[in-house]
Amino acid sequence: MPFTPALTRRRAAAALVVVGLLTPLTACGSDDDTKDSATGSSASASASGAPAADLTVLAASSLTDVFKAAGAAYEKENPGTKVTFSFAGSQELAAQVKQGAPADALVTADTKTMDGLKADTGTPTVIAKNRLVIATGKGNPEKIENLKDLADTELKVVLAASEVPVGRYSKQILDAQKITVKPVSLEPNVRAVLSKVELGEADAGLVYKTDVASASGKVDSVDIPDEQNAVASYPAATLKTTEHSDAAEAFVKWLSTPEARKILTDAGFQQP
Repeated sequence: MPFTPALTRRRAAAALVVVGLLTPLTACGSDDDTKDSATGSSASASASGAPAADLTVLAASSLTDVFKAAGAAYEKENPGTKVTFSFAGSQELAAQVKQGAPADALVTADTKTMDGLKADTGTPTVIAKNRLVIATGKGNPEKIENLKDLADTELKVVLAASEVPVGRYSKQILDAQKITVKPVSLEPNVRAVLSKVELGEADAGLVYKTDVASASGKVDSVDIPDEQNAVASYPAATLKTTEHSDAAEAFVKWLSTPEARKILTDAGFQQP
């Protein structure tokens, strides 16, 4: 059939309509491509290559201050990612994991707790280490000089419970020196021990060196010689129940980068 001017104009108009219909479909297809097929969340990556996600990290109480700084640094480096921390004693965190608490990664204050969760975590990596000190009231009013002084029954000494990592470390170093301490209370985490000393409810307590640093100006401390001390290791791992496995793994790996290690060492932690 010969092409008439009218027919040509009608076909051109029809072609324009088809293009107009396909254009929004193409745009929608582009949006769908950015969705994570497993979770429906955005899978766009930051400049560092880490997928964007809202992450929940279970972390030992002694990491409270330093992880707030680390989280802010990570979010700045990875726009679109939000890191929320839940701090508690490592034994409490382990119980939460066993109960299926929704979280993406875990950092404990000892390898024993993490080793007990092998069925629930990825391969852990030690990101930092720590040591114990004797926390005292500001100015050390009781003139405490060493571990042996903690055996004085007139002193109000507070320790962490034995199921808490810092409580196990405390028992380890006291037993090694054959020192018997009768604490006025056994606390659920290291920050509770520090709080008792800071508030004047105890004369002394065994805490991590970094905890005293976080309460600068409110408490003082007495160093424990290395040969009498214990080294606390902090392993980090992803949780197998995470819905953001790639993003969680990226965060755990970042904790071993030079930037993260500087944040940790500036807060008093030791290199792993």
